Amino acid sequence: MGIINVNGIRVYAFHGCLPEEGKIGGEYVVDVRITGEFERAEASDELADTVDYCVVFETVKREMAIRSKLIEHVAKRIVVALRVDYPSVERFEVKVTKINPPMNGDVREVSFEISG
Repeated sequence: MGIINVNGIRVYAFHGCLPEEGKIGGEYVVDVRITGEFERAEASDELADTVDYCVVFETVKREMAIRSKLIEHVAKRIVVALRVDYPSVERFEVKVTKINPPMNGDVREVSFEISG
């Protein structure tokens, strides 16, 4: 059993319930934790035997480009898309963090985590 972490994927996106968020957008950070059996990759040293970090990055970027009102919704889409790319992986955990959310107060970030 092994874990791959792809952390700190920085994306500018247009998620949020407020109309202004759909126009001006904001900064997001996405972290992906991948749990599975990676013995083949450990032995073979071949990219085809593991999860390609570039595929993870492109999947996150593609899903973050589709506007959602809720970060919960976009996080679920990322998990589903990764599951399609890598059906044999045991578990994906995705954390979507919204930097400086528009609130009536000084809040650095809000985040949502999901696994599947």
